[in-house]
Amino acid sequence: MRPLDPRITPARPDVAAAHLKGKVEALRFVAGDRRRVAVGHVGLRRAPNPDAPLETEALFGEEVTVYDELEGWSWLQLAGDGYVGYAPSAALSGELGPGPTHRVSALRTLLFPIASIKAPPVDALSMNAQVSVVDEDGRFAVLDTGAYAIAAHLAPLDAFEADPVAVAERFIGAPYLWGGRTSLGLDCSALVQLSLAACGTKVPRDTDMQEAALGEAIPLDAARRGDLVFWKGHVALLRDAGSIVHANAHAMAVAVEPFDAAIARIRAAGDEVSSVRRLD
Repeated sequence: MRPLDPRITPARPDVAAAHLKGKVEALRFVAGDRRRVAVGHVGLRRAPNPDAPLETEALFGEEVTVYDELEGWSWLQLAGDGYVGYAPSAALSGELGPGPTHRVSALRTLLFPIASIKAPPVDALSMNAQVSVVDEDGRFAVLDTGAYAIAAHLAPLDAFEADPVAVAERFIGAPYLWGGRTSLGLDCSALVQLSLAACGTKVPRDTDMQEAALGEAIPLDAARRGDLVFWKGHVALLRDAGSIVHANAHAMAVAVEPFDAAIARIRAAGDEVSSVRRLD
């Protein structure tokens, strides 16, 4: 039996998810409480400490299951990609509440307390954050929280983009952030995850998970727009035969780079392309 991946397995020696009983050892097993992220975005950390490494981020409206709480921190699992980590309890709703009806389709949008763009914003949401729209007020969508969002920046949950590369290109210039998942900062696998999610395809969080789960391997010389190019610990989207778009620590941003130059640069650092994968 393959060992369970700790990144997506809600199990500690003292507590674990009830569905893992018989698969892991723990002092107690709990069903957990389902809640939603109630702020623009919140970091999931490796430990219940604001200085702990950032594992990933959860976006507004995402469903989570909280398995333990202690001193203002919740130990939880994201419903979307299964990632496990610690987040401040204050960033979560008290209960699950109504399900989302729309997602943020703009790169980033603001929430206002009233139907006026002159009012000071109360929060900012990044692409793929989920909201529940209950009414309309002119150019605004009224959310179940009472906040007002620009309706043109939202799309129904079943309305998807057609080209993940075009989505990724909208992030060009966004800073590179290890563990980040928003336009304020994101890493290579998050760029792929967010771009594909906007097109209706849910994918795992990390590069190795994506390479193992997505599409079929094709020869490097057969690569075309939309294919994913993997190195150990890195992934890019192919724009055309000559260029890629990727979030990378070399540019410290989402950037377009000549494909051959990227291959040579990464080879010089000791890594070759591990695979090129084409989505079904």
